[in-house]
Amino acid sequence: MKLATLDDGSRDGRLVCVSRNLAWCTGVGHIAPTLQAALDAWDDVAPKLEAVAAGVESGSQPLERFHERLARAPLPRAYQWADGSAYVNHVALVRRARGAEMPERFWTDPLLYQGGSDGFLGPRDPIPQPEPDCDLDCEGEIAVITGDVPMGCSAEDARGLIRLVMLCNDVSLRALIPDELAKGFGFFQSKPASAFSPVAVTPDALGAAWRDGRLHLPLHVDLNDAPLGRAEAGEDMIFDFGTLIAHAARTRALGAGTIIGSGTVSNTGPGGADDPGLPLAEGGRGYSCIAEQRVVELLRHGAASTPFLATGDRVRIEMKDADGQSIFGAIEQEVVAAGT
Repeated sequence: MKLATLDDGSRDGRLVCVSRNLAWCTGVGHIAPTLQAALDAWDDVAPKLEAVAAGVESGSQPLERFHERLARAPLPRAYQWADGSAYVNHVALVRRARGAEMPERFWTDPLLYQGGSDGFLGPRDPIPQPEPDCDLDCEGEIAVITGDVPMGCSAEDARGLIRLVMLCNDVSLRALIPDELAKGFGFFQSKPASAFSPVAVTPDALGAAWRDGRLHLPLHVDLNDAPLGRAEAGEDMIFDFGTLIAHAARTRALGAGTIIGSGTVSNTGPGGADDPGLPLAEGGRGYSCIAEQRVVELLRHGAASTPFLATGDRVRIEMKDADGQSIFGAIEQEVVAAGT
């Protein structure tokens, strides 16, 4: 089942069920007016939505064309957004760029930060650049939306509480991160609003690609219409989503509609943990953010040559199935000066 939120002028939009090929949709306001309303009553609502989804495929439902440009983030705002660093290779690379030591426990104890969730960017919304020298970066990620998660939930049980899967562009202001982290209190100004894919998908609809709490497909990240990364999301994910959710719920319950991010999808090279891999142009899998490419340039050539995002730059994040069909639709964003 695929769900999306269309812009109807309200804060939370209207919920629609989308066809598998992303061509058609139908309103489900008679079942749940918004995605949050559906998540709040999932056990009752999900079977009804599944019946509508079947009708969308058979043509027995009234249909309208689905246009990704009219979609907002599946949850335009959420009660909670917590982003992890499940791909520890990414953490190691960006810390190496800052000259920061990589604690060994990062490989065994998940990292999470609490992001702003009162308003997300839609998949076609521009990325505002608040300052000219903030080192604006994209970060291609996988994210899940949970049902109600009890405090102390196990990783195994948490996997069964994942309601939906989607893609994320976790926008980062790299120049602001070192000073914020040096204060010992975590991200805030360096993490502006994130964007999410046009469509959120139930795990069962992902078929064999969804297993062990991971999504086993390459994540396509393009910069200015050129490929930047094709990292395999199912590889090098040290902490699966069940583990991330259980970590978040260690001392508190999580409400339905909590979004948990994977962190930047990142693969090591053939040489393992000390091998950052190669850019796509040189036969590697590339990178899901600019910072990683810059680190590799620094390590290999002594200086970083790829600039961070500037006004007019375009980012595209997408994932395709084995037949080349887009699963979640695409995040397509252009950088603009803040206030424009």
